[in-house]
Amino acid sequence: MTPNAMRRRAVLGLPAAGLAGATLAQVGPLAPRAGAGAPAILKPLSAEAFVDYGTNAEMRWDSVDPHRYLTAQSRLFVRNHTRTPQLDAASYRLRVHGDGLADAAGVTLSLAELKRRFRTVEVTSVHECTGNGRSFFDTQQGTKASGTAWTLGAVGTLTWQGVRLRDVLRWAGLRADAVSVQGVGLDDEYVDKGENLGRVRRPFPIAKALDDALLAWGANGEPLLPDHGYPLRLVLPGWVGIASIKWLGELEVSTSQLNSPWNTRWYNIGGPLSTNPVRSAWELPRDALLPARRTAVLTGRSWSGAAPIARVEVSTDGGATWSAARLRPAPGPRTEGHGWTRWTHTWHAPTAGRHELLARATDLHGRTQPDVAAFNPNGYFFDAVVRHPVTVG
Repeated sequence: MTPNAMRRRAVLGLPAAGLAGATLAQVGPLAPRAGAGAPAILKPLSAEAFVDYGTNAEMRWDSVDPHRYLTAQSRLFVRNHTRTPQLDAASYRLRVHGDGLADAAGVTLSLAELKRRFRTVEVTSVHECTGNGRSFFDTQQGTKASGTAWTLGAVGTLTWQGVRLRDVLRWAGLRADAVSVQGVGLDDEYVDKGENLGRVRRPFPIAKALDDALLAWGANGEPLLPDHGYPLRLVLPGWVGIASIKWLGELEVSTSQLNSPWNTRWYNIGGPLSTNPVRSAWELPRDALLPARRTAVLTGRSWSGAAPIARVEVSTDGGATWSAARLRPAPGPRTEGHGWTRWTHTWHAPTAGRHELLARATDLHGRTQPDVAAFNPNGYFFDAVVRHPVTVG
């Protein structure tokens, strides 16, 4: 797909971005959108592929192609705090500054300069909202949490194209005593209950910045879509989605701990959240109708923010008995990082009636999905085994 085909021709009358010299602009054509959500989300949201929450949109698991490993941007979930800005790549600038640099005034880089100065890398990672699975605190465990009622579709696996953040920071004059980096987005300032909290921003440790953090301009070999951070976003592989700031306009590097509402008021359970837990999902509708006495080949995916999946166990009788699912290798050329693991289970001649399918994954670090997720009021990190009802008849 060409860059022009991936962008939407629309003028939403958004305010000027203001940071790092970026400007809002008409960014070319994209297919007409379907459903609600405008102007918060620009890409089409078909009812067959998405649950549309207005500012957010969830991928439907029953729309996932079991033969396709990577998640196309057109099918990836959207989590916006305000609405997707339209930014002009030609005038875009990234400002890197702070007392964690030799010169606190820092540097400003265009997208073209980033691509020219630094080595391009590709990294595959699971990209996931911190609240993925939130609705199950209520429907499965009986205690409702606040926030978007995601099921398990606020997740995807992508291969990102960009440059190492560590290369940029070292080139910019990173000091040895730097401890914290904060990305700041170029979307509208966020207002919560009448309080203007400024632009979405969240700090992370310098150790993560020097490890696998990316400044990404592409995904799956295509430029980023506007809804997913065009022209440049931060990517922290394996970490909570809020840490991978979209429409990145600014990076502050500090010799002291930086803080924002997005690591203190939210995305915090006794401390800022970082690595995503282990989760699993079946690739079929909830309450699906399956034919009785016929062998059914069922598919699903499991993933972890910390490490690849080591094994998946499944149950077709509500957890009374378990068996090992057959893991499927990731296709195509290997890249750095890791994505999710696809698996299959053959259900031989199921009997008529109501059944609950369960899938329980364990990653290479030994982390296993529990039976019950620890509750928190904001509904983060629901990692329990999800009970997936089906009817055989």
